[in-house]
Amino acid sequence: MFSWLGTDDRRRKDPEVFQTVSEGLKKLYKTKLLPLEEHYKFHEFHSPALEDADFDNKPMVLLVGQYSTGKTTFIRYLLEQDFPGMRIGPEPTTDSFIAVMQGDVEGIVPGNALVVDPKKPFRKLNAFGNAFLNRFVCAQLPNPVLESISVIDTPGILSGEKQRISRGYDFAAVLEWFAERVDRIILLFDAHKLDISDEFSEVIKALKNHEDKMRVVLNKADQIETQQLMRVYGALMWSLGKIVNTPEVIRVYIGSFWSHQLLIPDNRKLFEAEEQDLFRDIQSLPRNAALRKLNDLIKRARLAKVHAYIISSLKKEMPSMFGKDNKKKELVNNLGEIYARIEREHQISPGDFPNLRKMQDQLQAQDFSKFQPLKSKLLETVEDMLANDIAQLMVLVRQEESQRPTQMVKGGAFEGTLHGPFGHGYGEGAGEGIDDAQWVVARDKPMYDEIFYTLSPVDGKITGANAKKEMVRSKLPNTVLGKIWKLADIDKDGMLDDEEFALANHLIKVKLEGHELPNELPSHLLPPSKRKVTE
Repeated sequence: MFSWLGTDDRRRKDPEVFQTVSEGLKKLYKTKLLPLEEHYKFHEFHSPALEDADFDNKPMVLLVGQYSTGKTTFIRYLLEQDFPGMRIGPEPTTDSFIAVMQGDVEGIVPGNALVVDPKKPFRKLNAFGNAFLNRFVCAQLPNPVLESISVIDTPGILSGEKQRISRGYDFAAVLEWFAERVDRIILLFDAHKLDISDEFSEVIKALKNHEDKMRVVLNKADQIETQQLMRVYGALMWSLGKIVNTPEVIRVYIGSFWSHQLLIPDNRKLFEAEEQDLFRDIQSLPRNAALRKLNDLIKRARLAKVHAYIISSLKKEMPSMFGKDNKKKELVNNLGEIYARIEREHQISPGDFPNLRKMQDQLQAQDFSKFQPLKSKLLETVEDMLANDIAQLMVLVRQEESQRPTQMVKGGAFEGTLHGPFGHGYGEGAGEGIDDAQWVVARDKPMYDEIFYTLSPVDGKITGANAKKEMVRSKLPNTVLGKIWKLADIDKDGMLDDEEFALANHLIKVKLEGHELPNELPSHLLPPSKRKVTE
């Protein structure tokens, strides 16, 4: 008689079974989250509905900055080739959004054609109208970098009210649309002009909910002296601190991202290290793409739940017959109190609620009588998705990562420093002497030998206890000294001969000079007498 009830309970307890993460995300969104969004007009308030292309597309990098900060040059530097529609100059040259994507043939696809292509994740941009679509193109070209990621170039941000109005579309809203869907947002600053205009400040605030995706690049840093660079970096952090109100500091990369000679090469090593860090961050995007999409779906589901509670609460408060207009004004003005009540009743974090002022503005144009009352089944379905199905997808994400070879962005500038003597750190630290015919440790071995023979060697070796007395003088932590011991005790007999002791001291010097220790001893650091043993 009640067999249907048992079936429903089982369905709720047993999560869906998916073959791939992408397929799982699409199915969960369409069957469990989309009905809730449509029922409570989520798309009119927050974000258009997601489509298959949003789940299938490659990771995207969004470049944002004031004019002449080097956004287009940065893309040219990554790709190591020009792309269609590219214009570079000191004046505001890029006046369009350009999606730089992989294509078999070089060419430009205009915005109106882009938003009807179901294979591209831009269909919902048609809501911004022709004023925007006339300023939106896709530059396609064959390039190894674009096989793994796509890059969105944006118009240079200007100063003043006049320029903002003359765009003809809501610039900040378009950037917020992209921010929801991209994997990384890179804010570029010119080391020569750090003034953050009103429009740029507004844009950064529009990206407020996406701080986890944001990185900052202080570009053209080779054009100023070290002392000035320190002041500029400090001023940038101070300015960002006033706009991005988070306790964490946004990661700032310092460098000069173009292929010309450095004007002031004093900070070459710093620029190399910063570039490698940024490249590693970008290269990790394909590997983490599925996890990012999963994370964004969870954020969307949480917002949709809160939105449903807000809309149903407003519906519940509305009178059925008279005084609707006055009641609507009262509810909009008291929206903060409604937020607080929903927060208490449903134990929802304050951070999950939409911006109060923006929500009040949007509600002014809505007909509250068309809002829907609370429908528990829709909310329970989303709760079930978050509690059970998402957990299963998390396991599937890890499985897909382990089954695939390491996915990384390749080609272009990413190949320039991976191999050969111009790789980051080549010939430095533990890599010093890599190309020398002689053992590099031999240079300082006479000095180390003097110490060695004061430590009471027996049969040409000193005990671990005696070696420890000398090694702790370096004041390095025991964990580091333990790793050095493991690398230096090549024959693993718990003692050090004169060559092993010299090697241990060389590795201590490497660490004290600020370099990282290798996980395994490089072949060029093996003492000459031990090389045959290891072979």
